[in-house]
Amino acid sequence: MVIYHRTLKISLWKSVSIFLAVSAVFACVNSISRAVNAKLTADLNITQNEPWFCLKAEIFYNAMCWLFVLLAWYPASHAARTMIADDNFAQTWYIFWIVPSIFIVLNIFMVPTYRSTLYTGRILAGYIVISLVLLAILVLFYAMFLAMANGLNRNARLQQENHFLSLQKERYANLQTAIEETRQARHDMRHHLAAIQTFISQQEPERALDYIQEINKQYDDTVIHSFCRNELLNSVLSIYQTRFAENQIVFDVQIQTSQTLCCSEMTFCAILSNLLENAMHAVTKLPVEKRIVHLSIFEKGNHLLILQKNPASETPVFSNGIPVTTAKNHGIGVQSVIYYVEKEHGQYQFYMEGEDFVVRIIL
Repeated sequence: MVIYHRTLKISLWKSVSIFLAVSAVFACVNSISRAVNAKLTADLNITQNEPWFCLKAEIFYNAMCWLFVLLAWYPASHAARTMIADDNFAQTWYIFWIVPSIFIVLNIFMVPTYRSTLYTGRILAGYIVISLVLLAILVLFYAMFLAMANGLNRNARLQQENHFLSLQKERYANLQTAIEETRQARHDMRHHLAAIQTFISQQEPERALDYIQEINKQYDDTVIHSFCRNELLNSVLSIYQTRFAENQIVFDVQIQTSQTLCCSEMTFCAILSNLLENAMHAVTKLPVEKRIVHLSIFEKGNHLLILQKNPASETPVFSNGIPVTTAKNHGIGVQSVIYYVEKEHGQYQFYMEGEDFVVRIIL
């Protein structure tokens, strides 16, 4: 059990529970094999000091064990693996070990002190029936537990997803409002420039200056930057460029995309806004001189590559390659990124590169 636990990257409770679950099955198989051995050796004069199992009974025992391994291979490597990797139902593992332990104790308790006891009356027949019933009940319990755990995990994930979608809806609405304001500002700027040009051509520089000041007051929160040819992407980056500047964060951007993106623009902007939001929250915890966010977006054929890097105030904890947090209402951004990347059938990777937290995405 110690070796088994040390080779896995799961909690102690999970590894112990799994070990006991397997041991309980083999304990039931052992009892059945003991009954088979008693049948095979019924006509032999075996002394008390000789081993319990004859060669045929040992072969039967090993064959049964391997049979259960083969039968359990697919559900263990698919349904059970998903349940083990899911942390939404972690408390279940604190009590799961009780049932396998009870079955192990029952099978040990059933071992007769003397071999001759099995040949008294109908004890051997009852022993066989009880061993088979215990094994059947144990397998049924495992199937019910798996179904129950998957159901509860599914409900927990749905609740979590609904929570994150509601937050995303609110964030998306704010982002959409800001994008529309930026688009309107870009559209209006043409008219403003035409008015300024008219004042200058009429030799009225003071009116032109007054007009410029009026524009600055009107658009003091909207700074338009040209990062690329895609208007929507430009708007999102402009919004975060302004927010980064307000928080004294250096925004290093390298963009190489066409006017039309090769994936859903709104999905892409949702991914990008979550990445930049997370990065902004992370670097604001650092001294001003260390506040920098690097963003690279490149288009290669039908793929869009995103690389975002920022220094981390503390090294995050990773679970299955995904950064996790126990803080309430945190970690939603990462879940959102994963949700939208998988929706676009893309790939994601989170890792540390020295002191920098790096996100690599392919859409």
